[in-house]
Amino acid sequence: MHIDPYIVLGSAVVGFLVGVTGAGGGALMTPMLILLFGIKPSTAISSDLVAAVVMRPIGAAVHLAQRTVNFTLVGWMVLGSVPMAFVGALVLHELGNSASAQHNVEIVLGAALLLGAAAMVLRYALDRRSGHSRQGGIHELEIHPLRTVAIGMVGGFVVGLTSVGSGSLMIVLLLFLYPMLGTGQLVGTDLTQAVPLTLAAAMGALVFGHIEFSVTTSIIIGSVPAVFVGALLSSRAPDRYIRPIITFVIFASGLKYVGLGTTALGWVLCATLLGAAVVWLGSARPWRVGAPGDLREGRSGGGLAGSSTPTGTEPHRPLE
Repeated sequence: MHIDPYIVLGSAVVGFLVGVTGAGGGALMTPMLILLFGIKPSTAISSDLVAAVVMRPIGAAVHLAQRTVNFTLVGWMVLGSVPMAFVGALVLHELGNSASAQHNVEIVLGAALLLGAAAMVLRYALDRRSGHSRQGGIHELEIHPLRTVAIGMVGGFVVGLTSVGSGSLMIVLLLFLYPMLGTGQLVGTDLTQAVPLTLAAAMGALVFGHIEFSVTTSIIIGSVPAVFVGALLSSRAPDRYIRPIITFVIFASGLKYVGLGTTALGWVLCATLLGAAVVWLGSARPWRVGAPGDLREGRSGGGLAGSSTPTGTEPHRPLE
């Protein structure tokens, strides 16, 4: 069995991001295998699913120890996702290994990635407009069973078909359904429900036979230690820094899969980065260090906090 050190290194990077953010498993691992290492989409998807059976429980265990998992929510999601993961694996098998079938898989994968990226951006914009802090308690959650099962069904089918969904697509759907919960709490719940989901999808992949065990082993060697380290750091990593990176990579992968050429992809990504930088500069205005009026008021001793002279008291004068 050949272990590819470059796949090990790439898997370590992806595994770390999964542990820190809860997203990027299939959305980053599968595109990396296909675009960088020339592995067929069906083989990359199935090998990634089998490796995820080993990788995801590590991150879930860390969140279980931190008590950021709602088991009732997990149960409703698994009820919808596990059966549909088998259906997705069956559809992938029926597509076959022809060139047209591989193209169809790439189109479906690209559409799922673009949907996830767009939903992440929209959720962030809505949160800023409404002022939602999303700090509700994970165990105080009012669960919507039918809608949660529907999210599980959609995510499970996409996971079985493309290996993308449990961390990238499903978590953004959960952000819309439960907007008051913090991302870290949703990550813990989503990683936990992803354990039986990826197990079901991997069983389907094993049955229908698209596994390349040398690729799977390389992924496991790189990703398992990295996801453990990332999960340990997840409580300290600022989500506002990590999530935009994940969103950008998902967006880039989706554009590539839907058929955008390499040159056009480069221009689109450069324009996206430039536009994001302009928006950030316009909203954050980092060149404004402080408000000048506040500085002037702090220096006037008229009874303000920090002033040594009380209000209405004449300043001390030196003896003549």
